[in-house]
Amino acid sequence: MANILVIDDEKSIRNTLKEVLEYEHHKVELATNGPEGIELFANDSFDIVLCDIKMPGMDGIETLENLMQKSQEIPVIMISGHGNIDTAVEAIKKGAYDFIEKPLDLNRLLVTIRNATERTELVTEARILKRKINKAYDIVGESPAILKVKEMIERVAPTDARVLITGENGTGKELVARWLHEKSQRAGMPFVEVNCAAIPSELIESELFGHEKGAFTSAIKQRKGKFEQAHGGTLFLDEVGDMSLSAQAKVLRALQEHKISRVGSDKDIEVDVRVIAATNKNMREEIDHKTFREDLYHRLTVILIHVPSLIERLEDIPLLAEHFNELIGSEYGKPKKIITPDAIRELQKLSWTGNIREFRNVLERLIILCDKEITGEDVKAYAQPISR
Repeated sequence: MANILVIDDEKSIRNTLKEVLEYEHHKVELATNGPEGIELFANDSFDIVLCDIKMPGMDGIETLENLMQKSQEIPVIMISGHGNIDTAVEAIKKGAYDFIEKPLDLNRLLVTIRNATERTELVTEARILKRKINKAYDIVGESPAILKVKEMIERVAPTDARVLITGENGTGKELVARWLHEKSQRAGMPFVEVNCAAIPSELIESELFGHEKGAFTSAIKQRKGKFEQAHGGTLFLDEVGDMSLSAQAKVLRALQEHKISRVGSDKDIEVDVRVIAATNKNMREEIDHKTFREDLYHRLTVILIHVPSLIERLEDIPLLAEHFNELIGSEYGKPKKIITPDAIRELQKLSWTGNIREFRNVLERLIILCDKEITGEDVKAYAQPISR
């Protein structure tokens, strides 16, 4: 059942649509003109709008524009007895879901409403799924150190400035990179991640820039690299300190000229990519040891964000424990556990050399092994992996 708003100046059309749609078990609200329909739309939650095009005063196209400003997710079906191809095209361009001519074919109308309802449900499901995904990538904490990171994200994300994120393994550098992307103008475009430490040095150039067929023995077909895949979006170079010097030279050129060339080709390909990099290394030492180019370092560090270790933000452990308690419980289909104050105190005593990654694993272990309550004794017993 859908909640449908009908906007039409003809009383007979309004009443017919109301009768037919209510017979199909839909809820229907009626408006006699554009301004009335816009007001109803603003004050209620509708799944679909049916809007006449030819109305006195504010016509259907102007009404459609107003509705689109309030929400682009609600399907608006335009109906008209005076329509032509140009009118239909204009309506679709301005955001209409479909265009139906009068006299109305009720079967076609009902099919269109069913399709529009399914579309609305899919949009809602996608929004819920994205909210769940974003929750998994939340940066949790209210300590001064983590608040500084959040403030930097808010300031830097809307720009195209390149960012170098530093911090120990497991501190959440990838989360910072993802939020810089999600809060940017590029959020609707790809976020492409490359773990430079996990790719052999002889393959990193092919991974980043792609290759042509026959460029090397195993290159049996042409392949796009990560720079091309991230075109219009964000490329995250994780563990950039482990990148080979030859690949560094090509990345530097890409950042300077916004062009790349595939391995085995001398043809330039223009790329529009925001580069965010991360490392757990001391980059000044890498530069001194001649393992990282200083000119590339300066290109990458328009903005520098340091992610604190967990031991630097122990006051965030209660919030982190609650966050992972809910998240992991949801993943396993288990109710949230009660985490006692003495359990929190014991968690705050641990060294956390693995940072947030280790903390999540410990919480997952406690949630699996404990009953309804997680106590200080449980933390002492299970915080370290059980071995025989």
